[in-house]
Amino acid sequence: MKAIQYTKNIKRYIVLRYLGHRWRSLYTSPLSCTRLVDLPEPQLPTPQWVKIKNRLSGICGSDLSTITAKGSVYLSPFTSDPFVLGHEIVGEIAEMGEDVEGMSIGDRIVVEPVLACRVREIDPPCIQCQNQQYVNCENVTRGSISEGLQTGFCRGTGGGWGEYVLAHQSQIHHVPDDISDEIAVLLEPFACALHGVLQTEISDSDEICVIGGGTIGLLTVASLRMLGHQNRILISAKYPHQQELAKKLGADEIIPVNSRSYDVFCELTNAASYQPEIGKLVLQGGVDITFDCVGSSSTIDDALRFTQVGGKVVLIGMPGIPKNIDWTSIWYKQLQVKGSYAYGIETYNDEQMHTFQLGLQLLQKHGEQFLPLVGTPFPLRDYKLAIQTALNTGKSASFKTVFDLRSE
Repeated sequence: MKAIQYTKNIKRYIVLRYLGHRWRSLYTSPLSCTRLVDLPEPQLPTPQWVKIKNRLSGICGSDLSTITAKGSVYLSPFTSDPFVLGHEIVGEIAEMGEDVEGMSIGDRIVVEPVLACRVREIDPPCIQCQNQQYVNCENVTRGSISEGLQTGFCRGTGGGWGEYVLAHQSQIHHVPDDISDEIAVLLEPFACALHGVLQTEISDSDEICVIGGGTIGLLTVASLRMLGHQNRILISAKYPHQQELAKKLGADEIIPVNSRSYDVFCELTNAASYQPEIGKLVLQGGVDITFDCVGSSSTIDDALRFTQVGGKVVLIGMPGIPKNIDWTSIWYKQLQVKGSYAYGIETYNDEQMHTFQLGLQLLQKHGEQFLPLVGTPFPLRDYKLAIQTALNTGKSASFKTVFDLRSE
């Protein structure tokens, strides 16, 4: 089968990490750690697994971080290479193990990529899985498959950027007939945004700022509105196409990403700005809650400055190894800073359910408004163009770049 595979190589990693920002073509050059290859179809590891024919698979920021060698190596011990990339997956069941229940060949499904104890068939489960914190499983290097936090970073499962991928039956969520593939492929990032919002206590009077006009930032705005929050929402978005869609999804005000960002923020929030001897402006006042959906050095620093005394900063974007952040804001303003990773078991309307289940319910009602997020899909053979498109969303005026495997 055709697949886009990542193989760790220290020399290439160093070249990409330190020279790629100057020559972005290196990320898809012969020096890249990423290749289009021919592989045997993956085989079911146990009778509780299924083989999936991939239909669409998205390119996530974490995939790009891996390809460009920009991310932290913090999680590298919890991967096993070579691995086929891709964890945002919609497909159809092509083969089932004899112990699989409640599914049929041809069922259209999405994959919840977390590879926790239940997926690895480890009993008893670790303390995190016992507490339903599956995304923080302590056994991600053990069990019936190789190391990996998620599908798409595990040698034994394959990934969405290949013709076939493997999944344990507990990872499967059926897609209702009235949700298209183009909407279903957004479920995984939508669940990440939903989780960040649901894990944050929000009062009716809170003013909210979302930093980032990419897929996660826009889905966070949509999550706030779909969950019924009527709060005033500001969004910091860089490009005109991001700003336009943000307004359609429910943002009230736009903060441009330029030299006037702080001036506009202060005008919109009545915050007061002060110039220290060097560096960024210091703000008094601001918003009550800031969702950082980028995770860069500058956006984390902005989030801490934008949030007023006693407020909350929620990191939904993957932070990597940020530099030059002034942590004085956390101490001086007594901020609550919280990370939000992936998804889990949520409490919504006094009912407990998985984030994916809630996401599917919301997509059935409101999913059509997400169609502008999904660009024209790429076949695997055009993976270099797809990756460069995802890396240059301003130039391409795109949001979510996806691979189309329906004709592979």
